[in-house]
Amino acid sequence: MSLTDRTPGAASAPAGPPAGGRRTGPTVADVVRAVTTGDLPVRVTGYDGSTLGPVDAGITLAIRTERGLSYLLTAPGDLGMARAYVSGDLGLEGVHPGDPYEALRVIKDEVPLRIPAMSEALALVRGLGWERLRPPPPPPQEAAPRWRRLMTGLRHSRTRDSSVISHHYDVSNAFYEKVLGPSMTYTCAVFRSPGDTLEEAQRAKYDLVAGKLALKPGMRLLDVGCGWGGMVRHAAREYGVKALGVTLSRAQAEWARAAIEREGLSELAEVRHLDYRDAPREQFDAISSIGLTEHIGVRNYPAYFGALRSRLKPGGRLLNHCITRADNRAPHRSGAFIDRYVFPDGELAGPGRLISEIHDAGFEVHHEENLRQHYALTLAGWCRNLVEHWDFCVGEVGPGTARVWGLYMAGSRLAFERNGIQLHHVLATHSGPEGVNGYPLRPDWTP
Repeated sequence: MSLTDRTPGAASAPAGPPAGGRRTGPTVADVVRAVTTGDLPVRVTGYDGSTLGPVDAGITLAIRTERGLSYLLTAPGDLGMARAYVSGDLGLEGVHPGDPYEALRVIKDEVPLRIPAMSEALALVRGLGWERLRPPPPPPQEAAPRWRRLMTGLRHSRTRDSSVISHHYDVSNAFYEKVLGPSMTYTCAVFRSPGDTLEEAQRAKYDLVAGKLALKPGMRLLDVGCGWGGMVRHAAREYGVKALGVTLSRAQAEWARAAIEREGLSELAEVRHLDYRDAPREQFDAISSIGLTEHIGVRNYPAYFGALRSRLKPGGRLLNHCITRADNRAPHRSGAFIDRYVFPDGELAGPGRLISEIHDAGFEVHHEENLRQHYALTLAGWCRNLVEHWDFCVGEVGPGTARVWGLYMAGSRLAFERNGIQLHHVLATHSGPEGVNGYPLRPDWTP
């Protein structure tokens, strides 16, 4: 998703000065050539008329304005590219903005950058003007930097978590309906085959979770970070479970309540607008956490899993479903684009750290599996939905936010495909006195 790794492509050279005037300083093409190596596989066009790269390239990066160039120069990498793209100052031509996957793949695989020599960089800056290094105001879709978020509380405090969850989830329920599809499920689906529809795969995911938790009529389920109530409604409708979901997003809770009422599930299903830390301190038969762990902060894992264990009956099962790093050495905090535009304050740990924390909180882990390939397929499906409903989505949230989602989902798909990030299911029990956990000798669910 950045202009940071590149391999040679087709031969090209910067064009001459734009027609109708003499070149008075470096062109956009000169700047791009200064930070790239080898032949470009993409076409680059500048607002000043300069060009670089093969004319017949399938992908064109169009730097449309001086502000776009300033974004790229003042925040090299993902953040500058995102600012220029979201604002419309950088175009990715040859792909749909709802699914720029192919452009991101070509940029990642075939466009490596170089750091120009100090003398070369100074000459470019002098020619462009030092004012070009004054960062333009970021697009309105960008969240405040981490240090400014202190105004809303310490990281992962209740007030700050509420603020950042609202930034991501309270966009527009109508927008999410078009992107996520009828299930309104914003978590990784489970595909029996690549030909499964998104709805079939989301139902399969909920059935897999229900099977791992051994849900049966009359049981009580707590679903933390329940989103639009997909698991809550599925458990109540298909398994006769009395299910309670909690979410920090007011918009999600409102939509879920209406869906529960519409589907006639009010006697079994309920969704409350609550922080997971404020969930009822009752003893539930099972707990599901599907896509919440990414938001709570790695240092809060002990308190988080401890809170879930305190609400689970001895012998009860926990299913934790979350995105992880591919190893335990990668940094926990997300990159600049994800942090500013998608998941402010989001953090990911490696699968080993996750399982260790679950064990250390007093759970007994019985099974885990990595579903990263399923998430790549899920994201491809969401991008198809965004492309299909592009005009509606732009009308609902504006072109900038719609571009953020296309960029984020296509880039995330690439990361899952390349094993940059993973999705792990961890199944554990709250073992009772003398090690009694109620877990069978062999799994009672189908992997």
